[in-house]
Amino acid sequence: MRTTTHTPPALDGLRVLDLATLFAGPLAATLLGDFGADVIKVEHPHRPDPSRGHGPAKDGVGLWWKVLGRNKRTVTLDLSTPGGRATLLRLAAGADVVIENFRPGTLEKWDLGWDALAAANPRLILTRVTAFGQFGPYAHRPGFGTLAEAMSGFAAITGEPDAPPTLPPFGLADSIAGLATAYAVLTALAARERTGTGQVVDMAIIEPILSVLGPQPTWYDQLGYVQERTGNRSANNAPRNTYRTADGAWVAVSTSAQSVAERVMRLVGRPELTEEPWFASGADRAAHADVLDEAVGSWIAARTRAEVLAAFEKAEAAVAPVQDVRDVLADPQYQALDTVTTVADPELGPLRMQNVLFRLSSTPGAIRWAGRPHGADTDAVLTELGLDPADIAALRAEGAL
Repeated sequence: MRTTTHTPPALDGLRVLDLATLFAGPLAATLLGDFGADVIKVEHPHRPDPSRGHGPAKDGVGLWWKVLGRNKRTVTLDLSTPGGRATLLRLAAGADVVIENFRPGTLEKWDLGWDALAAANPRLILTRVTAFGQFGPYAHRPGFGTLAEAMSGFAAITGEPDAPPTLPPFGLADSIAGLATAYAVLTALAARERTGTGQVVDMAIIEPILSVLGPQPTWYDQLGYVQERTGNRSANNAPRNTYRTADGAWVAVSTSAQSVAERVMRLVGRPELTEEPWFASGADRAAHADVLDEAVGSWIAARTRAEVLAAFEKAEAAVAPVQDVRDVLADPQYQALDTVTTVADPELGPLRMQNVLFRLSSTPGAIRWAGRPHGADTDAVLTELGLDPADIAALRAEGAL
C-alpha cells in the first residue's frame, strides 16, 4: 500500500536516549526512530559506538553505522564524569525512553541507576539490554549475540547432521533482540498511558531467540524429544530443500501445505507418490525425504532457474530463488515494495539501505537521514536543553563532552 500523507509519523513526540552499543539496543532505537521518535545517540567522546568501525567502510566512513545510526542525532557525553552525569539527568528529564546495554551495575556505579533516573523523570522507561539479563549467575559475564545463538539451541539444530553446529554469519540473536526490545518499549509506553509512571525493561539477548525456535522446551518436557540437525530438510514436511538448476543456480522449495506437496509431485511427473499411504502427512513425507528429494531434484536439475520458477508459479507451488544481495536489489517484488530504498547522505552521497520495517497507511515511517558523524549534534542538542555556549565550553574543558 502506498500513501501520501502529511500526518505526523506514529511516534512523533517520543524522545529516546540511545546509550547502547553493538547491536540489539541500538537497533531497537533505530526502529523507533524510523517511525518518528527523536532518537539522541549518546556516545563516549573518545570511544564511539564500535559499529562505526564494523564491516566495510567507504572513504573511512563505516557503512554499517550509516544504517544503524539513521534517524538519530549524535552527541558525545562521558557519563562517568560529574558534568556528564548531570547532563544525562537533564536529558532524561525530558525523555520518554533510555536504552542502555552496560553490564549490570555500571549505571549504578555512576549514580545513574533506576532510582536516580526515576527521580529525574518518574515517567521514564529505562530499557536495559544485556546478554544474560540483570540477575542470575551469568548476569555479570560479558556476552554477545553469538553466545545466545549457541546457548539457545539455535546452533545445535543448524547445519548438516554430520557437520558441526553452525553459527549464523550475521547478528541473528542481536537482531531478534532488537525487534523484541522495540516491542517491549512500546508495551511499557502503553502501560504508562494507564499508570502514569515509567518502569524498567529487562531484556536478555539469550531469551528472544529461544522464543522464535518453536516449542522445543515443551517437546522435551512432554516427550523427551530433542530436535537434531537436519540440514535444509524439515522434520515436519517434505520435499523441503534447496535444489540446483541446470544453469548452476539454486532454488528453495517448501511444501508445508498438503495441497502444495501434491501439486509439486504432479509438476515433477511423479503423481503416483501422492497415492502412497505415507504421503498423507507432513511428518511421514519427511521420513521419506530421500525419495521426494530425488524426484524433485532430478526434475529441477534438468531445467534452468527461469524455467523452474515459471513452472512452479503456473502450478501454484511454492518456490523461491536462492538470492544473494545482487539478486535482492534486482528482485521486482522488493523493488515494488521499495524494501531497499535510497537515502541522500552529505558524506557519501546517495546510499541504498533497507527501508523501514513495515508500511502504515496513515502514519508511515521514513528514513530522514543516514547515520551522522560522531558528536555532530552535541552543541545543538545541549542548546535545546538550555545550556549556553559557556556551559558547553565548561563541559568540554571537564572532558564530559
